[in-house]
Amino acid sequence: MEKRGEIAIRNNGSKFPLSFWEVAAASSVVFTFVLGLACVYLTMPASDYSFLKLPRTLEDLQILRNNLESYTSDYTIQVLVGYCVVYIFMQTFMIPGTVFMSLLAGALFGVLKGVALVVFTATAGASSCYFLSKLIGRPLVFSLWPDKLSFFQAQVAKRRDSLLNYMLFLRVTPTLPNTFINVASPIVDVPYHIFFLATFFGLIPAAYVTVRAGITLGELQSVGDLYDFQAIATMFLIGVVTVTPTLMSKSKV
Repeated sequence: MEKRGEIAIRNNGSKFPLSFWEVAAASSVVFTFVLGLACVYLTMPASDYSFLKLPRTLEDLQILRNNLESYTSDYTIQVLVGYCVVYIFMQTFMIPGTVFMSLLAGALFGVLKGVALVVFTATAGASSCYFLSKLIGRPLVFSLWPDKLSFFQAQVAKRRDSLLNYMLFLRVTPTLPNTFINVASPIVDVPYHIFFLATFFGLIPAAYVTVRAGITLGELQSVGDLYDFQAIATMFLIGVVTVTPTLMSKSKV
């Protein structure tokens, strides 16, 4: 019998980790996002949209920014909806490149609106990934990150009484990748309300750094310029502050 709090590995002898119904569920989510993007595309004016693609380099991002600037003022709603759908889709299916989308938010909308947009879409995308992982993620997580998952489960079990502080610490600092946190949290029984709060507030510092850099996009030489020693040290300091109340309460016991 499986003990409470332990993760049981299911091995049905199949090399492919997902069942037919799990693949069907994931495919339906993909179809929904594609349908949303198609609706946005059809409401845009007739034009050459060959520049529309997921940015993989700063050069791609600059081309995308230059072409979208004129559309953003005239078709703000369509650009916003399209941006949100793409960002949430990338977060849901762990597609690399959301850092470029965050830079784009700063370049198109400025700091305040950009940070609000990135935090909203990142939280929505992380939540979408959380629920999709709850549905079909267990075999994939075991296949991709078995050791990391065991570590995360042990840490969550130890910190049940102060789980929000711990999750905030993980979100603010680069201790564990955000992609892994999104996928693994439902597997190790992190409650959604804690996951949501930690994601929403924990992503604000990194969002601010990235969005602010997007305003001076032409001055960036590489993505590595975003997170210099000072930025990383500041995030670790914020992370330490989030766990300090927990450490102090334990020392008094």
